[in-house]
Amino acid sequence: MTHMHVAGSIHADAVASAPHWLQLPEDVNALVPQLWSRTVRRGDEGGLEVGGLPVAEAVAQVGTPVYLLDEVDLRARAREFAEAFDGWRVYYAAKSFICTAVARWVFEEGLGVDVCSGGELAVALRAGVDPRVIGLHGNNKSVAELSAALDAGVGRIIVDSSDELDRLEELTRRRGTRARVMVRVTTGIEAHTHEYIATAHEDQKFGFSIASGQALEALRRCHESDQLELLGIHSHIGSQIFDTQGFEMAARRILGLHARVRDVCGVEMPEMDLGGGFGIAYTTMDSPSTPAELATSLREIVAHECRALDVAVPDLSIEPGRAISGPSTMAVYEVGTVKGVRLDSGAERLYVAVDGGMSDNIRPALYGAEYSATVANRASGALPRLSRVVGKHCEGGDILVRDEFLPGDVAPGDLVAVPASGAYSRSMASNYNHVPRPPVVSIRDGRLTTLVRRETLDDLLALDTGA
Repeated sequence: MTHMHVAGSIHADAVASAPHWLQLPEDVNALVPQLWSRTVRRGDEGGLEVGGLPVAEAVAQVGTPVYLLDEVDLRARAREFAEAFDGWRVYYAAKSFICTAVARWVFEEGLGVDVCSGGELAVALRAGVDPRVIGLHGNNKSVAELSAALDAGVGRIIVDSSDELDRLEELTRRRGTRARVMVRVTTGIEAHTHEYIATAHEDQKFGFSIASGQALEALRRCHESDQLELLGIHSHIGSQIFDTQGFEMAARRILGLHARVRDVCGVEMPEMDLGGGFGIAYTTMDSPSTPAELATSLREIVAHECRALDVAVPDLSIEPGRAISGPSTMAVYEVGTVKGVRLDSGAERLYVAVDGGMSDNIRPALYGAEYSATVANRASGALPRLSRVVGKHCEGGDILVRDEFLPGDVAPGDLVAVPASGAYSRSMASNYNHVPRPPVVSIRDGRLTTLVRRETLDDLLALDTGA
């Protein structure tokens, strides 16, 4: 059935071909505030501005593709989490994106840093982050990474396997020191998220299972070890999570385990980490909670479960994940080609090819992540057309934005901005097709600062021995 629309039958067909959550916009130039960092606006001439600087001017200075980071927004998000969870320790997710400046900013705003590798640890230390508020994650930490963490004096190592405990005890024995550890457990909770980023079900690589008894045995071992100082339990149920229902179930199970350790080992562990992985808005179908809403709900959950189990509320920590870095950054591309493709419905989709792609944002190709987009260099009076923003790589799956309404006059030379590109874009970027990775540029008060420079062909060739 074709639903008529005031813009004509072709536009009705386009709407029918779009996903249910994508609505035909009344104004193709309008910005949905929840998708963009807080200083983004359209200027008097119709082009996007961020941090008081027109995006077109930023591009004129640094080129495309580029990640434009709103420093005011990132700092504010870090500060809002620190304030909402006052009394808790909040850890910034280095894996979402880290560079020296960002690590320094989040530390200045009162956050610790959660690192997952020796490289992320090195950046956090270079930024001057106090090692006591650094946590080291990872399911297969190397001896070199564990050694670096011990040498730096990190505040906690989140242990993930018996093999890792063997390594850690041997390293600390040689040093004559002790390691402060938390035990990562799997709660068996199915988070409402993509299976690749759900991390608490039983059949996956992370943590010690509560249901099988592995978790209790690992906690007992840490408590009895002369080389380890047991801080408590760490749980992480997944990423891009919008409600706290999963956290309620996870808290019940990990606090039950917390009480069991008290009964079996005669010790009430001082700390507990509930994980996080809070969701952000990539499209209009996403409705993230505020830090204050999350904090209120999680405090109530923990207090209720502690009362039920007659245990004291431990020192708590969370890891918001992409909720700090993600919304702070837009990716900007230049359009190279535009072609119309006729759909089975009779509508036409515009394929808008840009000068980046899956090498600078693998998430749509990896697990079908959805994004939004807008023309950034100008406003348009053209009618909206169902569009797909695609990259330059030699893959049919090289899609950046699967479904979006862009102005029908989008053309080569236009700039396309993709919001919510701050998390897992640059950090997961590759050199596929030998394409250099884009720079990360921060903007504040109209000033542009390069945080991570653009890779060059010379950088790529420098790794090639020529042998």
